[in-house]
Amino acid sequence: MLVERIETALNAQIKIEAESSQFYLAMASWAESEGMNGTAKFLYLHSDEEREHMLKLVKFVNERGGQAIIPALSQPTSNFDSLNQVFEKLLSHEEFVTQSINELVHICFEEKDYTTQNFMQWYVSEQIEEEALARTILDKLNMIGNDKGGLYLFDRDLEMFVPHEGDEG
Repeated sequence: MLVERIETALNAQIKIEAESSQFYLAMASWAESEGMNGTAKFLYLHSDEEREHMLKLVKFVNERGGQAIIPALSQPTSNFDSLNQVFEKLLSHEEFVTQSINELVHICFEEKDYTTQNFMQWYVSEQIEEEALARTILDKLNMIGNDKGGLYLFDRDLEMFVPHEGDEG
């Protein structure tokens, strides 16, 4: 059985994951409307992955005797100045998610809920990968600069990107 403090924190994380999915969906839509189909495909997949992260939390809360709350979501930003800005915002958002997950793990530790703490370790590891991926993409974009040929190749490369396995939800 989940203690109320942990159930509340898990439900807050459910909202963060759901809003992450919406945020990346808005980014994907922007990229697609700008003719960057590879980037759009990458971001659509990323949006789906975040939704799976949310569902994993929903199922965990309910299986532990709590009640997962499906939140209302705020409308994400849908206009961006550049591809660099998209990925800068993505990295910043992933850093925010990491901080939230770390706080949740800390609450588990304080409440001595080692089952939930163990469950959350998957998210801790996932965030390391998410942040590293965003940083790698930003590094590549910074190398390319404003070279249109480089941006074309970058977009094409993202279209071939296959997300890592282990996100079955």
